[in-house]
Amino acid sequence: MIKALNNMSKPLRRLAFVIYDMLAIVFSMYMALITRFEFRFSNVEASAKLAAHNYAWINVLVTLVIFAAFRLYSSLWQYASVQELISVIMACALATLAQIAGLTMLDMRMPRSYHVLFFFFLVTLTAFSRFSYRGLRIIRNNVQGDFSKTVIPTMVIGAGDSASYLIKDIRSSRLIKNRVKCVIDADPKKIGSSILGAPIVGNDTKIPWAVEKYHIREIFIAIPNLPPSRRKAILDICKNTGCKLRILPSMAQIINEKVKVSALRDVEVVDLLGRDQVSINIDDVIGYIKDRVVMVTGGGGSIGSELCRQIAAHNPKKLIIFDIYENTTYDLQLELRRNFPNLDLEALIGSVRNVNRVNSIFEQYKPEIVFHAAAHKHVPLMEDSPNEAIKNNVFGTYNVAKAAAMYGTKKMVLISTDKAVNPTNIMGASKRICEMVIQSMEREYPDTSYVAVRFGNVLGSNGSVIPLFKKQIAAGGPVTVTDKNIIRYFMTIPEAVSLVLQAGAYAKGGEIFVLDMGEPVKIDDLARNLIKLSGYEPDVDIPIVYTGLRPGEKLYEECLKAEEGLTKTNNNLIFIGKPLEFDEKKFFKALHELHDAAAEETDDMRHMVKAIVPSYVIKEDVK
Repeated sequence: MIKALNNMSKPLRRLAFVIYDMLAIVFSMYMALITRFEFRFSNVEASAKLAAHNYAWINVLVTLVIFAAFRLYSSLWQYASVQELISVIMACALATLAQIAGLTMLDMRMPRSYHVLFFFFLVTLTAFSRFSYRGLRIIRNNVQGDFSKTVIPTMVIGAGDSASYLIKDIRSSRLIKNRVKCVIDADPKKIGSSILGAPIVGNDTKIPWAVEKYHIREIFIAIPNLPPSRRKAILDICKNTGCKLRILPSMAQIINEKVKVSALRDVEVVDLLGRDQVSINIDDVIGYIKDRVVMVTGGGGSIGSELCRQIAAHNPKKLIIFDIYENTTYDLQLELRRNFPNLDLEALIGSVRNVNRVNSIFEQYKPEIVFHAAAHKHVPLMEDSPNEAIKNNVFGTYNVAKAAAMYGTKKMVLISTDKAVNPTNIMGASKRICEMVIQSMEREYPDTSYVAVRFGNVLGSNGSVIPLFKKQIAAGGPVTVTDKNIIRYFMTIPEAVSLVLQAGAYAKGGEIFVLDMGEPVKIDDLARNLIKLSGYEPDVDIPIVYTGLRPGEKLYEECLKAEEGLTKTNNNLIFIGKPLEFDEKKFFKALHELHDAAAEETDDMRHMVKAIVPSYVIKEDVK
């Protein structure tokens, strides 16, 4: 029957419903009469028989029109729910009222109880035709699923409305292979009951037991807006079960609050950080972004693109994206124009190393605020090309900073890194020089506020460790980790951008802003957790191989030099570091020599950099 209905074209299905409804309307009329007269047709009054006979065709036409108006012939009844049932009841109620009015106007009399009985029979028959299809599909899916080798025993964590919608979606679709065998919930009042047939077996502590008892292979976490600490606690339990994990995003991210299996996302390592996202004062950000011309260099990159998204949301007068890589810039341009149709947007291609190009853009657009995110950031690559690190990072920053002063920019914010602290690689050392450029420009050009923002590794950014691990896991391994003891500080891309925007609000000039990123994370733990979250066992299903530290890499990253100290801001997670003093005349002279040496492709770049950054440690094994 279901197969036959599925194979019908839409017009044929509608025609079938119309024919069924015509018969149901007439049947409801005569059943209401017979029931009223105690199921004896001979007892039915002659006037009532005549009224039913003469009014039947009018009743059929009026009721079909009402049903069509309530979309009873256009809904997807295989997904019928309470909303559709309400539509059926309202349509039948209106049809009953229309029948009462019609009979009255035509002076046809019916017993009053007839109309109640007619409504009852009509609702029953109409609902049966619509909901029996869905019921048969659920029965078929469950029966087939119970005997299918492809069925996936699934646990749902959470027994609220979201879980209910999710389980309902699973049960109603024949394409979804998951079968919910049990539910976990922390509310003791719910334990022992069931939700849509799935037993609620206990709280979080029962997860390992339930996984074993019900042979669970996948776990769905159906608690939107779950606090980070609770999410981490649940994931710490689940990651050791060997099950694949998926999680509902926050309700704000679920379009129109439609909770379906398709809304689930894979659990990310960021879910295991267990801390709240960095919050910023939106009023502060809007105060200096709104109605200003804002420029983002490196706007197509991971940090730059997120900066552009958040800036676009704060109503700038104009947003200028400046990047050398056209593909990501083009994609971002399309995204921003789609999401912010009223945004005045310019996407410009060029290099920060090109002085004339930088100056021409500043001269034409006169940006009031500049976020400088353009840089070479990959440590191993820069170790092999130290001159390129200096050309792009140091002198790209210098070119933008000088243009900002020349053309009246109010604020320039440099994106820096924790690798600039006691650097052991040329990339980190180059960023330390960039910070020195910013501090020097602040003193030389007081009309422009220059600041730097320093943070650690960004989860999910282009070229970062997480995308690499994911590719390696998808390929079946091995997952490569440089050293078992290596640790890093991590934050999400939105957190990093929040820090940058807040720094711009706090900026008075010359500061280096630093984020309190919490506890450092061992990369080895990161890799193992990601393997477990993917449903595999580390060193069993997916091997982990230790490759050794790469040139310029160190085991521990520092967030701030001890000599610089820390000063609190209004945001408890954002601090200001006081940089060391240095001789600016000597610095600019050394900078000039560095420029010439880089242009001539010197072989002695590292030692020249060390003369400027004494804390830079040149490893003996560096090429």
